[in-house]
Amino acid sequence: MGTDALLFIFALLDEATLLFLAVYFVITLSDLECDYLNATTCCDRLNKWMIPEIIAQNIPSILLLLTGHWILFLMYVPLGAWLTYKFITKPTGNIGMFDPTEIHNRSQLKLYMRESLIRLGTHLFFFFIFLYWMIYSLVKGDDIS
Repeated sequence: MGTDALLFIFALLDEATLLFLAVYFVITLSDLECDYLNATTCCDRLNKWMIPEIIAQNIPSILLLLTGHWILFLMYVPLGAWLTYKFITKPTGNIGMFDPTEIHNRSQLKLYMRESLIRLGTHLFFFFIFLYWMIYSLVKGDDIS
């Protein structure tokens, strides 16, 4: 098993985790929208997972860059860069990316829901891309014999 196979196995597992996390974000935001959760509980649950999501999003990007998969890197890096940018530029008074005092203002809840659905679609797309490349690299095998 070569480095490509290991890379895509890791990327597939990482993408499955991110896919699960995106579904969790959509469900939590839906619960807030339907008033099953209050804003503080919802924001605490979502903010707890933002740094692990950013790390899990950027590690495969770095690995794709280091192994020379340029096209996949260029396709995969924008979401990680966008999440990192949003985390770095969050307002100073907020407790995290999701702030309970502002989540209902200016229809931010709809914006967060749309962003979460876009992330869900992106992770679903890359899950199947990495699944294809994992199978391809495992079937192809090592060129060194």
